[in-house]
Amino acid sequence: MKFTCTIEIDQPQGKVAELFADPKYLKEYQDSFISKELLEGAEGQVGAKSKMLYRQGKKGVMELTETILENNLPHSFLGQYHHKHMDNTMRCEFIPLSDSKTRYVSEIEYTAFRGFMPKLFAKLFPGMFKKQVQKWLDSFKEFAEKQ
Repeated sequence: MKFTCTIEIDQPQGKVAELFADPKYLKEYQDSFISKELLEGAEGQVGAKSKMLYRQGKKGVMELTETILENNLPHSFLGQYHHKHMDNTMRCEFIPLSDSKTRYVSEIEYTAFRGFMPKLFAKLFPGMFKKQVQKWLDSFKEFAEKQ
């Protein structure tokens, strides 16, 4: 499953990429974000692995492992995300539309679903995956435009 979400942000490309790249801001626009911990490599560099925790439901916690595959910021970023039930990649591009406006394009590709329920949700409700990503982009826009 593959999809793309896009948003235009009233900030220069460099500022948008700077806010995107700094993990201390994740909680500002990802409502279920708990923490990010560097496991190996150098923060933000190709090959770096981090553990990311998100709230899931009322008491649950979802753990993802992020591996940076490419970091060409302020232009683009490519990360791979592993969860016990699924794997995906996320390519983000930051396209300057003017000196003060940037298009943020996020392309998500799910490469594996493991288990009956994740496969079922992917087949029956593919829109919910895109809806979550678009929600985070909308929240990121709101956050970035206040900076």
